[in-house]
Order: sequence, then structure tokens, then C-alpha cells
Amino acid sequence: MSENTKPKQPAHRWPPGTSGNPAGRPRGSRHAALLALDSIGSAGAEDALRAVVRAAQDGDVRAADILLRRLWPERRGRPVDGLDLPAMASAADLAAGVGAVAAAVVAGVVSPEEGQAIAAVMEAHRRALETADLEQRIVALETREAAR
Repeated sequence: MSENTKPKQPAHRWPPGTSGNPAGRPRGSRHAALLALDSIGSAGAEDALRAVVRAAQDGDVRAADILLRRLWPERRGRPVDGLDLPAMASAADLAAGVGAVAAAVVAGVVSPEEGQAIAAVMEAHRRALETADLEQRIVALETREAAR
């Protein structure tokens, strides 16, 4: 080895799973700056809430929107009533089901977002039916091949 080359350094200073500082920051502890921000925020939160309530009472629609979204959050989903889907026992039956969902969206029975969610469930159902069908075919082929 020449005097200008150094020995290669190991890829890791510490073995995997070993901390370089075993007595490091305890779990759950927070940085001092974040603690200071929390104390500033909690000190002014009551005043800020009162200001938003006053603005909403004075007719500020944005302030009212902020309050209402906190009090009654938007629903993420609802049961769908009035949607009659045909029985879907095979992948071929799903075309009629998708047609029924499209007709319900056009008629306003369900929203486009709800129709899309229903169609996604139907697609998952189609894949499950297809997988079960393929499994039956493979078993039949393997049985036929083993009988030879």
C-alpha cells in the first residue's frame, strides 16, 4: 500500500440496531422550539376563537365557514338508498351493474363520486370472481393432467 492511500472506511459507523448515543433524547420528548410555539398558540387560542366567533356573528361568511367545518365536519360517506343493482354472480353480470350505476348517476340518485366508489367496489368484485374462476380452471387442468 502506498503512503498516499488510506485504508477504506467501514460502510457504517455503528452496527445496525445500535445507536451512536444510547443515552439520547427520550421517546416522546419534544424540541424546545416546538414547546415554545405550543405555549404561544395556547395563550392566544382563546382570543383567536373569540375573534372568529365575533366575525361570524357580524356576517363574515369565511369565519362562519371555519366554525361550521370544525363543529360539523363533512361526512365521508353515506349509505346509498334507491340504487337497484342486479345480482352479480359472474363477471358477465357486472356490465348490467355498471350500467345501473351510470343510470343512477345520470338520474341524480347518487353523486358521481358515489357512483365511482360503487364502480370501484364492483371492479374488486369482478377481480375476485375472475380469480376464483381461474383457480377452478387451474385445478381442473392439473387434475386432468394428473389423470394422464
